[in-house]
Amino acid sequence: MISPLAPASFPTLPPVHGVQLASYAAGLRYQKRADLMLAALAPGTSVAGTFTQSLCPSAPVDWCRQILSGEGADRQARAVVCNAGNANAFTGEQGHTAAKLTADVIARALGTEAEQVYLASTGVIGETLDTDALAAALPLLVGELSERDALGPEDWQRAAEAITTTDTYPKGAAEPVVGTGTNVVGIAKGSGMIAPDMATMLAFVFTDLAVTPEALQSALSASVVASYNSITVDSDTSTSDTVLLFATGQGQDRGEVITGPESPHWDAFVAALDSVNLSLAHQIVRDGEGASKFITVTVTGAETDRAAHRIGMAIANSPLVKTAFAAEDANWGRIVMAVGKAGERAERDKLTIRIGDELIAEQGWESPTYSEARATEFMKQPEFVVSVDVGVGNGEATVWTCDLGHGYIEINAGYRS
Repeated sequence: MISPLAPASFPTLPPVHGVQLASYAAGLRYQKRADLMLAALAPGTSVAGTFTQSLCPSAPVDWCRQILSGEGADRQARAVVCNAGNANAFTGEQGHTAAKLTADVIARALGTEAEQVYLASTGVIGETLDTDALAAALPLLVGELSERDALGPEDWQRAAEAITTTDTYPKGAAEPVVGTGTNVVGIAKGSGMIAPDMATMLAFVFTDLAVTPEALQSALSASVVASYNSITVDSDTSTSDTVLLFATGQGQDRGEVITGPESPHWDAFVAALDSVNLSLAHQIVRDGEGASKFITVTVTGAETDRAAHRIGMAIANSPLVKTAFAAEDANWGRIVMAVGKAGERAERDKLTIRIGDELIAEQGWESPTYSEARATEFMKQPEFVVSVDVGVGNGEATVWTCDLGHGYIEINAGYRS
């Protein structure tokens, strides 16, 4: 079943010059569907990345970190490869062997170095990859690369579908970089085990602008803060979180290379990147396992923006709050509880809470105008806003979450079966 919060259809994504895509059904875990994705990139493509904060990272995360920031790293990429169904995490030396095998096979096929092949894996933790099956499938994956000069919308959709696990729909987004004739295009996967830092997810974002690796990393590191690091489904952080951003420099209007905020097209590039990342982040929450509500939580009046973010995440992660959302129960005392446990300053007797437009509490007390029936009507909608002001400063933040219902249990109780 597709999430009731899903977009009407996969978006029509424009081509990114210097990117070729392929997908292949290798049978590594799933049958009769693609479970390998390859994006081949033009020589000279810049790359940036952000990764999970888990202390038990997967072998592909270790590989990407090493080649992105290790000694002698040139921060250029010729490919990214992703497999779905197996996270290749907590798999010891065999996991690193499978990662190196993947990079070596793809590098030979594309005539490049293994250190320019980026990797990602998603799926079950603790199960080793079948390296024989992988070695047999990877050359066939390369053989599926489109030979057309420009990608079609169907190429993006197939690639997005190939990286899914418990997702109910593929995720994609695009935004033009105003004034350049180029685009930012991204695909992502994510549905459960979603919480910063980052949200448990994979995202691959591409632009045909020319951007230096240093500027690319600066833009990406800032962009994830208000997108992937501001969503949650279930408070759990995975071993495999990866966001990779690639700039091929092959756009129709190549212009000068973007080196940072002083460059003419910097603001337009950052705006497009932020738009794509936020769209993908929202799509992940909308596909939260078993979700039926998309909830925006805004926090104002905090000591700092960071404090506001922590309070917002305390609300968004609370099982008691999220189950109330699922039941359409305006039990606002649970929101008070979540604010109080966040570990940040909040003035109880100045606390203000709203669900939608309904003022529930003010000055640390239930509002005399409060109507539970009106609050419930807002909660019956598939999307609504919870607003909290904690009354101690000017800090503010917005985070996004979903409800927590029976569907989440059913999906995760039988995930490996």
